[in-house]
Amino acid sequence: MITRLVWMMVIGLWSQALFADPVIRVSNEGSVQRYIGDKVLIFQDSDQTVTPAELLASSALFQRSETAVPNLGVSNHVNWIKFTVYNDADYAQLVLTITNPTVAEITLFTLYNGERDSTSISERDTYDNRDYNHQFYAFDLHVAKGDSIVCLLRLKSSTQLLVPLSIRSSETVVRELAGFDFRSGTYIGLMVAMLLYNLFLYVSARDRHYLAYVHYIFWVAIAQITVLGYFGRMFQGVPISSSYVLAFVGAMSGIASVIFVKSFLSTKDYGKKINFLLNLIIAGDLLAIAVLLFGAPTMSYEVVNFVAGVGSFIVLAVGYVIYRKGNHSARLFLVAWGIFLGSVIVFVLKDYGILEYSLFTVHAVQIGSSIEALLLSFALGDKINIYRKQKEESQLKAIEIAKENERLIREQNVVLERRVEERTHALKESNDSLQQTLTHLKETQSQLVEAEKMASLGQLTAGVAHEINNPINFVTSNVAPLKRDVGMVWDAMEEVERIALADDVPADEKRRRIEAYKEDIDAEYLKTEIDFLLKGMHEGATRTAEIVKSLRIFSRVDEDSLKFADINEGLESTLVILNSVIKEGVTVVKELGELPLVECYPGKLNQVFLNIITNGIYAINKKFEGKPGGILEIKTTVDKEHAYISIRDNGVGMPDEVKEKIFEPFFTTKEVGEGTGLGMSIVYNTIRKHQGEIKVESTVGEGVAFLIIIPLNQHIQ
Repeated sequence: MITRLVWMMVIGLWSQALFADPVIRVSNEGSVQRYIGDKVLIFQDSDQTVTPAELLASSALFQRSETAVPNLGVSNHVNWIKFTVYNDADYAQLVLTITNPTVAEITLFTLYNGERDSTSISERDTYDNRDYNHQFYAFDLHVAKGDSIVCLLRLKSSTQLLVPLSIRSSETVVRELAGFDFRSGTYIGLMVAMLLYNLFLYVSARDRHYLAYVHYIFWVAIAQITVLGYFGRMFQGVPISSSYVLAFVGAMSGIASVIFVKSFLSTKDYGKKINFLLNLIIAGDLLAIAVLLFGAPTMSYEVVNFVAGVGSFIVLAVGYVIYRKGNHSARLFLVAWGIFLGSVIVFVLKDYGILEYSLFTVHAVQIGSSIEALLLSFALGDKINIYRKQKEESQLKAIEIAKENERLIREQNVVLERRVEERTHALKESNDSLQQTLTHLKETQSQLVEAEKMASLGQLTAGVAHEINNPINFVTSNVAPLKRDVGMVWDAMEEVERIALADDVPADEKRRRIEAYKEDIDAEYLKTEIDFLLKGMHEGATRTAEIVKSLRIFSRVDEDSLKFADINEGLESTLVILNSVIKEGVTVVKELGELPLVECYPGKLNQVFLNIITNGIYAINKKFEGKPGGILEIKTTVDKEHAYISIRDNGVGMPDEVKEKIFEPFFTTKEVGEGTGLGMSIVYNTIRKHQGEIKVESTVGEGVAFLIIIPLNQHIQ
C-alpha cells in the first residue's frame, strides 16, 4: 500500500515536471470535483489573431482560472480555455461536457501523442453531427490509461458566457443528461399544465385576468425553455442564433409580466404614477427588441437583463404600495413575486461566481418560476373568489334594497293613486277650460283671418273702384256731346232730305243749298268730333274690360283647388289692382320671363303677391314720401323644376331683429290701424302649402328683396 502511494507521488511529480499546464487527473471515481474550471487556463483574444497551433504550443498568453465555473462575461471576444487531462481510470473513453446550451459555437483542439485533431459544434448545426443528441456540448476524449491529452477550447457567445466544464465517463454523462432532461421536462410539464388549466378557466369564466396570466406563463415558459436549450433542440437547423431568441423572449416575458401585474393588481385604480413606472418597463423591453432588430443581440441582451433587474424591484415596490392601500390580493402576489425575484437573484449571483454553480443555482429560475406560477394561480383563484363573494354580497344587498324599494313602492302607490285621482279631476277641469279656450282661439283666429281678408278686400275694392271710375267717367262725359252731335246729324239728314225732295228747285240749286247747309253746321268738324267721342268711349270700355278681366284673374273663384296657371298673368293682374296705390314717383320695373304653366292655387298666390307688393309700396312711400326715386322691381325666372319670383324694393329696409319676426302672426311695424300683422304670416303659410320656399334679404335704408321659389308640379297630400 505504501509502495503504491509512493509510486503515485512519483508519477504526480513527474507529470508536473513534464507538463507546464495544470493537469486534470481522472480516476475510476471520476474527476477530482464536479466542475474543473479552477484547473484550466483562460485567454480572451480581443484581436482574434492568435492561431490554435500557437496556443497549443505555448501557454504564455493564458491565465489560471480561479473559479470552478469560469465566467467569461458578455463580449464578442474569442475565448480560449486550455487544460491537460491525465487518464488514470480503467476506461479509455472520457467525455468532456460543457453544460451551457446558449454558447454559440465551441471548437475542441486536441494534442495527443504528437497528433493534432479538432472537432467543432455550432448551435445552428443539426444534432446528428454531435457525439450526443443533446443541447449540451459533449466531446469524446479517447485517452488510454496512463496517457494524457492536451485540450484547447475555442468558445463564441453573444450572451453571458459561463463554462461549466466536467469530465466523466460516457455512462455517467448519459445518466446526467437524462437527469437534466427529466428535471426540465418536469418543469415544462408543470408550466404547460398551469397554462392549459388557466386557459380553460378563462374560457369558462371569461375573466380577462386569466387571459393575462396565460399570456404571462406562456412567455416565461418559452424564455426558460430557450435558456435550457430546448428551443434549438426542437428547431434544429433553423438559421437563427440563440442570442437573438434569448433577447427576444426575455423582452416578451418582461412585457407579459407587466401586463399581468397591471391586470391582477388593477393598477389603473391607484394613480397614474404607478402605471407610468410599469410602462417604463414595457418601454425598456420594446427598446431591447428594437436594438435586436438592428442586429445587436449582445446589446439587446444586456438591455433585457438591466430592465429585468430594475423592473423586478419596481414591480415588487408597486405590489407593496397597492397592498398597503388595502388590496388583499396583493399579499399573495408579493410572496409569489418575492420568491421569483429571489430565484432570479440566486441565478444571477451564480453567474457572477458569488454562489456556487450547482443543480439548485442552475435551476433556480425554473424552481422560482414554478412556485410563482402555482402561487399566482392560487392568488388569481383567491381574487376571483373575492370577486364572487363581493358579487354575492352585492347581489344580497341589491335584493334587500329591492325588497325595501318594493315596500316603499307599495306605500307610495297608495299615495300616488289618491293623488292621481285628485290630479285627474283637476286635469279634467283644466281640459274642459282649455277646450273652451281652444274653441275661442279658433274662433278668434277665424275672425282675424277674415279681418285680414276684409282688409285686403277693402284695398281691392278701393283699387278696383278707382281704376273703373276713370274709364267710366271718360265714357259718361262723352255721352252728352255725342248725343248733341248725333242730333245735329239727324237734323242735317232731314234738311238734306227736304232739299232733295223739292221739285221746283233745279239740281244745281239743290247742290248749292246742301253745301251751304253743311258749311253752316260745320259738317267736317262734326264728323271729326263724333269720331273722337266714339274713340274715347271705345278706349274707356276696353280699359274697363281689362280691369274686369284682371279682377277676375286676381279673385280666382277656384282658389281652393290645384290647377295650372300663368304666374306672370297673376302678377300683372295684381299690379292692375294696385295701380291706384302706386303713387307718382314710384317706378315699376318688370322683367317677366317665359314661364310655363305652374301647378298652384292661383288665388292664394295672388294674395301673396298682393301682400308683398303692398308692403314694398308702403316702404317706398315711407322713405321717399311721394318724391321721385322709388323703384319696385318684379322679376320671374324658371329652371327645370322651379319657378322663381323676385320682388325687390328700395324702401326703408328692415333690421335683422325685424326680419327674423316678419312671418310671425300679429307682428307688424305699421302704425295702429294700418295693418293686422297677419299678411306675411299668410304669405309664409301659403308658400309652405305650395311646398315652396321664401327667402328675405334686407339692408336698412336700402330696401328689401323677397325671393319666392315654387315647384312647377305639386305633390301635396
